[in-house]
Amino acid sequence: MSKFAVYNLETAPEDSKPVLEKLKASVGAIPNLAGMMSGSPQLIEAFVNIREIWQKTSFTPLEREVVAATNAVTNECTYCVAIHSTFALKEGLESSELDLIRAGQSPVEPRLKALSDFSRKVMFNRGNISESDLEAFLTADFTKEQALELLVGAANSVLANFTNHLTHAPLDDFLKSQAWSATA
Repeated sequence: MSKFAVYNLETAPEDSKPVLEKLKASVGAIPNLAGMMSGSPQLIEAFVNIREIWQKTSFTPLEREVVAATNAVTNECTYCVAIHSTFALKEGLESSELDLIRAGQSPVEPRLKALSDFSRKVMFNRGNISESDLEAFLTADFTKEQALELLVGAANSVLANFTNHLTHAPLDDFLKSQAWSATA
């Protein structure tokens, strides 16, 4: 049992309500993790604002979900793996490619492989990327600007992943089919 509440539009702190309404309009619901984040108006505002900036990057919706799922696995965030698995499938990621990401491996498709590999290394190495890692990313037809944009996705992931580690958000019903746990 978590010591943190899952807030909704009626129970959230007043300063969190407008941000939750904006998130609900964008996602169609208020996921439990966002409900828990709203216990801090500053946290939910930061998360939603960074999420909106992440959506404005040059990455496609599918590529953003590959990054988010990769980061969630790298950070062993059970909630975030489930939600980004759900969203990645909705964006058209092949289930076989998603299975690889969920297993901590790389997708087979070359561009998604380069993206997932680079994101994993950024997250795991806390941004300390070698020249060869950057070159592999650029060789897959990504740009230097996208290497920088990926840091917005990393920031978004860290907020969500670390919040879940602290709060232990229960999976929403719509995520239960994508439940995940880290392997030892």
